[in-house]
Amino acid sequence: MEQNLRERKKQRTRDHIADVAMTLFLEHGYDPVKVAEIARAADVAEKTVYNYFPTKEDLVYDRLESFEDELLAAVEGRGRGESVVEAFGRFLLSARGMLGGVEAERERLRAISAMIVASPSLLAREHQIFARYTASLATLLARETAARPQDVGPWVVANALIGVHRALIDYVRSETLAGKASATVARGVRARAAAALALLAEGLGDFGRHSS
Repeated sequence: MEQNLRERKKQRTRDHIADVAMTLFLEHGYDPVKVAEIARAADVAEKTVYNYFPTKEDLVYDRLESFEDELLAAVEGRGRGESVVEAFGRFLLSARGMLGGVEAERERLRAISAMIVASPSLLAREHQIFARYTASLATLLARETAARPQDVGPWVVANALIGVHRALIDYVRSETLAGKASATVARGVRARAAAALALLAEGLGDFGRHSS
């Protein structure tokens, strides 16, 4: 019980720091805001910020960590007869996946999108995150299919699937910054995801399909 209470307190502190940071970033832009300013506004020591968020970029992208875990769990936990492409698509279009972010409040999503595209450091960090997603997914697929170290199949599939995700994020940002309504963007995401996944299914549809 005491450990759970301590963990909940730590999570509240973490969420508070991240919320304060995002508020400052959206008000002033990402690059001008210093970690020391975030610490003062959150009423914590600067060291405390770094204890929870090793880099300034983590204050923006930290919540994507759960996305990676949930994506891998969705692929690993796919049902019998379900392919990797199908499991990935099901997760991507769920409330926890791509659509969960698309259907957020439009003005906040627009502001966050504008902040990210205006910051080379955030874009670079995002590239690193997707590279890690790809490596994690490839490792999972290699283990599940008993691939040999020199087999390229798991990497090809992982790069293709994460490529779909990245393309959809780019679409969401461009449409959101153009002022499109969230419902319109969400419909566009569904249509483009379906087209991309159908294309992948032609060549990768049986990859990792569990026997029924």
